[in-house]
Amino acid sequence: MSFSDSESSTSHARDGGDYKFFRQISRERLLHEMLGSTKTGDSKAWKILIMDRVTVKVMSQSCKMADITDQGISLVEELFKRREPMPGMDAIYFIQPSKENIVMFLSDMSGREPLYRKAYIFFSSTIPKELVNHIKSDSSVLPRIGALRELNMEYFPIDNQGFLTDHGQALETLYAEDAENSRHFNICLNMMATRIATVFASLKELPFVRYRAAKSTEPRDLVPSKLAAAIWECISKYKAIPNFPQTETCELLIVDRSVDQIAPIIHEWTYDAMCHDLLDMEGNKHVIEVPSKTGGPPEKKEIVLEDHDPVWLELRHTHIADASERLHEKMTNFASKNKAAQMRSKDGSELSTRDLQKIVQALPQYGEQVDKLSTHVELAGKINRIIRDTGLRDLGQLEQDLVFGDAGAKDVINFLRINQDTNPENKLRLLMIYATVYPEKFEGDKGVKLMQLARLSPVDMKVISNMQLIAGSPESKTKFGSFSLKFDAGKTKQANRKDRSGEEETWQLFRFYPMIEELLEKLVKGDLSKSDYLCMNQSSHKEESEARTGSVRKSAAPTSVPERKATPHSMRSRRTATWARPHSSDDGYSRHAL
Repeated sequence: MSFSDSESSTSHARDGGDYKFFRQISRERLLHEMLGSTKTGDSKAWKILIMDRVTVKVMSQSCKMADITDQGISLVEELFKRREPMPGMDAIYFIQPSKENIVMFLSDMSGREPLYRKAYIFFSSTIPKELVNHIKSDSSVLPRIGALRELNMEYFPIDNQGFLTDHGQALETLYAEDAENSRHFNICLNMMATRIATVFASLKELPFVRYRAAKSTEPRDLVPSKLAAAIWECISKYKAIPNFPQTETCELLIVDRSVDQIAPIIHEWTYDAMCHDLLDMEGNKHVIEVPSKTGGPPEKKEIVLEDHDPVWLELRHTHIADASERLHEKMTNFASKNKAAQMRSKDGSELSTRDLQKIVQALPQYGEQVDKLSTHVELAGKINRIIRDTGLRDLGQLEQDLVFGDAGAKDVINFLRINQDTNPENKLRLLMIYATVYPEKFEGDKGVKLMQLARLSPVDMKVISNMQLIAGSPESKTKFGSFSLKFDAGKTKQANRKDRSGEEETWQLFRFYPMIEELLEKLVKGDLSKSDYLCMNQSSHKEESEARTGSVRKSAAPTSVPERKATPHSMRSRRTATWARPHSSDDGYSRHAL
């Protein structure tokens, strides 16, 4: 029996290897570092995989059932469900290191008749010593343990660059009135810290842990510092893991919603954002009606927007108008390979995207590629119809004008008077943006009058007043941009952020950017305020400078990087940064790539 962190983790490009996406690293750890490591001389022997409710989600976010089966797993079972004894087979346990899970494991494997022949145990995060001792105290179980390891992987990848900790109620748990007095406060904070820390265990990275400094003693203002401390406590233990870095290799920046309350409210106009904002999505799934291939009534089809879809990878971060144009181009390219493409519509005009779609669907040689392309034509078409039918373009323009100081009270009031039939949710989102830029307009009974004009309920008004709870102290509002800031002295109206100098707006309504983008740019350049954003690590200035320039790595960039004052990127290039660029979709004719 061995007790150690798994040592064969694949580091991404640290030793000059090929760059691997985040989800790919997660997948390889699960399949090879965990499941693959249990293979013995009899490599054909099947095993059982047992997981709890959390680790099932961890596994399903990165691996498919076929991947698991390929690693010799014949059956997947849940820890707390009734299971049939299989004493002739080995079992792999991938579980959280909780007391309940350990008790259940011991009940499986102790006594004269254990459920399985041998057990390989992998914990999703660091296991407390008392639980290890609890396992060791059962002498009947010890000989039946083939491995006991901390895999340290308890996060949920959502795509190639992002992950979640699965705390959908964290905002309420951490920021509600008297939240700090609830036992759920520390439970939520510590669990978030544990899961974020395991990301760095998987990547084999030791970060500088930076966090937004508190500007008051209000409990809500202290959340970033408390989370940073909990994360650092977890990560610092990883230094005992073989091959884990001993000096800082990257940056972790912890902020809260107070730095930017507008980003999750405003309508963003990328294809990805529009899909999740306007369509009835369940996670990354959506059901649409598509034309029947047999000429019958429309058929329902479930769409899964995922990294395996090359068209989605290419278009997801582009403006919805750009995505629509590219889809039309792709349809044209496909259709041009068929004589039917020489046809014109009945009135002699060029064929529409829908006409081209019907032609392309008749080309059997393209198979799956055509199917995926047709799916995105349907999605983009549905989004554009919603935008047109709801008048969303005018609302989006007003939202962005408010944020950048080009619109004020009169513009909002006029919009609400003229557009009484606007969706209540959209009117609420507009007033939330307005309240962020012009908080004084909601003092006293002013906010009530606005809500009456918008025909919104008192419950909706409560949503806006709750924004004040997230904003923090009055000092932090002006310091961090949560509420109104006057960036441009030449403008008579207030603004929440400034235009990027020297930038041209390639697509309408593509002007907005989240504040985290600006903070990260400053962090990369070494311009982030050290008084506003503190560092949890007790490292020397020299070590910090070396890590930022990448000198810890063999393939480091020149040390002059922090001093480089690059020209601001355009909105197009910022949204298509090198790390986020996928390959063009494999249709053979694409001329565009993110």
